[in-house]
Amino acid sequence: MLVETQRGEKSNMHRKKIIWIALGAMAVILRLALSPGAIEKLYSRGLFLGIRWSIDTFFAWLPVPLMYLLLPILFFILGRKAWRWFKVKEGWKNKIIQASMSTLAFIGAAVFLFLFLWGFNYGRVPMETQLGLEPKPLTLDELKEELRLETQVLVDLRKQIPGITDSAFSADLLPPHLENEIRGVLTSRLQQYHYPTVGRVRGRLLYPKGVFLRFSSAGLYFPWTGEGHIDAGLHALQIPYVMAHEMAHGYGFGDEGDCSFWAYLACANSENPAIAYAGHLDYWRSLAADFARYDREGFRALRKSLPIGIQADLRIIYETLEKYPDLMPRLRYAAYDAYLRTQGIEEGMLNYDRVTMLVHAWRKTKQI
Repeated sequence: MLVETQRGEKSNMHRKKIIWIALGAMAVILRLALSPGAIEKLYSRGLFLGIRWSIDTFFAWLPVPLMYLLLPILFFILGRKAWRWFKVKEGWKNKIIQASMSTLAFIGAAVFLFLFLWGFNYGRVPMETQLGLEPKPLTLDELKEELRLETQVLVDLRKQIPGITDSAFSADLLPPHLENEIRGVLTSRLQQYHYPTVGRVRGRLLYPKGVFLRFSSAGLYFPWTGEGHIDAGLHALQIPYVMAHEMAHGYGFGDEGDCSFWAYLACANSENPAIAYAGHLDYWRSLAADFARYDREGFRALRKSLPIGIQADLRIIYETLEKYPDLMPRLRYAAYDAYLRTQGIEEGMLNYDRVTMLVHAWRKTKQI
């Protein structure tokens, strides 16, 4: 009787593994088979809204990032399974087969949940199509003009921040309920362009400091928990833009350039001059990096011509980032580049640079 019970349990476990493998494969096939229009209608503006509402209703109230709870539980389960695998008294051939099936089932479950909970958004109708934008690489003259405009905005905005001095920007200049402020301006912008904003996407500070920065990233949207995360090691000036970027992922955008675009529009739309300044400064840094590739001496001259306060802000940002040097930068770049390409983003890591093209195209439509 005991032997038959054990055989039944093994049969059920084997069946569950096959189901997860099949679900993962089916999700991938469905992602490839559905057209952008179908994904936009059925998933991004359909099923995903229910998923978004459910995640935020049941988990958004938690005082800590859900990742803090999920990862320890996951590691505990995997550790226990590994321990049982070593302890079980079976031939190595059967153990290897079981381990292979378990690994495939884990991958299948991870892929299925990734796509079901969020990943199908990578295949939705491109944002620029829905907004009527035509992003193109900027010419040098266009880049200079864009940089000139942003520089003037920075100068004007910094003067409007209450309590600001020529010293570097400090965290106490940001509003106390920053997450709510960012979510408010972001959802306002999304609604302006007829995108749904169901739920209350969280933008959580994640510790230890440098957990993302050491891999050349400032934040992460984790599809399995539905929350955006911001590296707690960032300087305060970078947090509003990064938080808006990760929240934009949570509202259904996979493209990195799209999320940076929404982060720019959200921060720039804020009535709080500190948030607006932080958003424009992050975008200014993207423009300046592009300009420096064209004209290193011209960039240095521009940097020296900035008001002392802005120079201090730029300096403190770079000094803060230098505290967390990259770990294995080439491996990280190659891995994430490959990930973006598998999601249909052909330019890979260069997708992050698309924000300048999107903002410039948006300016040309005069949708301000």
